[in-house]
Amino acid sequence: NQNWALDRPTMTLGREDSCDIILPVRQVSRQHVRFHRQDGDTYLIEDLNSKNGTWVNGLRLEGIRELSDGDEINIARAVRIKFVGSGSTVPVTGDIPEVIPSSSFQGRLKIDLESRQVFVNGREIEPPLSLPQYRLLELLYTNQGRICTRQEVVDAVWPDAIAEGISEQAIDALVRRLRDRLAEVDPDWQYVVTVRGHGFRLDNPVDTD
Repeated sequence: NQNWALDRPTMTLGREDSCDIILPVRQVSRQHVRFHRQDGDTYLIEDLNSKNGTWVNGLRLEGIRELSDGDEINIARAVRIKFVGSGSTVPVTGDIPEVIPSSSFQGRLKIDLESRQVFVNGREIEPPLSLPQYRLLELLYTNQGRICTRQEVVDAVWPDAIAEGISEQAIDALVRRLRDRLAEVDPDWQYVVTVRGHGFRLDNPVDTD
């Protein structure tokens, strides 16, 4: 894990070398978000019209909003950041977001986020997943350990669609197709789990010798 202190009035996070916080991840925009420090203990986050979006506690960030202790920030569905408020035990330089690279996830299923290759038990899925299938799997993979809501699925898979235009049946059909593709490689395990009334999560077992 990496930590950064938000110790200046404004700090920019992105892929570009000129950013204050550099995340060399393909999905992250050159300048993705900006943190604003106001009145000592108040912090705001602003999405800089990023290509792949920003989510705070599962809700897509539109414009600017205030951050609270414990907020989970998802950058482009590729990197999760935990915002630690000033009331916690942190250095006096300021609050520290904790970045969890998605490459740190362990399990039978692995995704190379740069090449978008998907592997199960070391075997690449071929032919590649369709774009909607990949986006759904990437969402679940980069959010391991929690349930992703249906709205998050819509935002990730159909980012340009009006939410009301995506039916429950369309989401369920996509989940079934993704399960079928994963079962081609590993028929003995169901990786995509439906949590009724809540959404979906990834069950990615870690095999031990």
